[in-house]
Amino acid sequence: MDVDTQLATLREGALAALATAESTDALEQWRVEYLGKRGALTQVLRGLGTLPADQRPLAGQAANAVKAALEDALAARGEALKAAELVEALQAERVDVTLPGRPPALGGLHPTTLVVERILDIFRDLGFRIAEGPEVETDYYNFGALNIPEDHPARDMWDTFYVRPPDVLLRTHTSPNQVRVMERVLRELPRAEANGTPPPVRVVVPGRVYRYEAQDASHEWMFYQVEGLAVDAGLTMADLKGVLVAFARQMFWPDVECRFRCQYFPFVEPGLEMDMQCHVCRGAGCRVCQGGGWIELLGAGMVHPFVLRNAGYDPDRVNGFAFGMGPERIAMLKYGIDDIRLFYGNDLRFLEQFHQAG
Repeated sequence: MDVDTQLATLREGALAALATAESTDALEQWRVEYLGKRGALTQVLRGLGTLPADQRPLAGQAANAVKAALEDALAARGEALKAAELVEALQAERVDVTLPGRPPALGGLHPTTLVVERILDIFRDLGFRIAEGPEVETDYYNFGALNIPEDHPARDMWDTFYVRPPDVLLRTHTSPNQVRVMERVLRELPRAEANGTPPPVRVVVPGRVYRYEAQDASHEWMFYQVEGLAVDAGLTMADLKGVLVAFARQMFWPDVECRFRCQYFPFVEPGLEMDMQCHVCRGAGCRVCQGGGWIELLGAGMVHPFVLRNAGYDPDRVNGFAFGMGPERIAMLKYGIDDIRLFYGNDLRFLEQFHQAG
């Protein structure tokens, strides 16, 4: 077979094989088979040296023409495959605009917000109004007016963050607003009535509070608190206990049992802590309540006469009671949460569980 016939046969066979290549791997295999160092065309080129001298130029030109044709065909086939792959990728990513849109996911209230709103609803039904106050407080309202003078050991119970030492700080409890409310009531009284018994005060004060504490499963540096205050003539411990038991039975279950234990708080006298039946064992004793059957719920007491006097009230004419609770603690009891850090860890897996709780 002469060189021209050999080259023509090689070209036809190579182009036919190239037409069946459907991937970049197949193209590379074809290139090695026909154009590689040991490829079919290379073998033909190496054999040109055996031809007579007068035939070599024409044979070389014909071989180079075949090589150029095959390289051009390879490039064209590669571009075609790339275009086909791009079209296939675009088809896979194509958006069907006739499909209905995906509705945005609806959020829900934070579990702390759910509990705070429920607490406020209950006390609103009991005749209390809502009063809010500043989170950045003065030392006087946060401590001094609440019978916690400077250097008193009780201040260790409320270690805090100071914004402008030593007078401006982040409040450690919502109790400062109780004093502010009593002062505001007196300021709003007509002067003629100022020497008489002021109108009754019944408020609940929700809000964030801040304490310089190490974080663990039961302590956070920032959390919510709801405190309540009632001031009037003739209030007794029985009124306080009645309000708190009514609250617990609305918040948890209708026949929940409560008990009261003596406890020290600087701004009340006497002071007490209120416990409720364990929500898990209902008083029988379990791991959650450490076998006692009771869970601590909140602190309360009769307003200290010094606090009344600091707010401008006459403790010989009126008295009052106050209480304070942590909504996160109530949420932990109500929903069986075992770590307070979950509330502000921003984990959607935790928060989404409460979207239907409200």
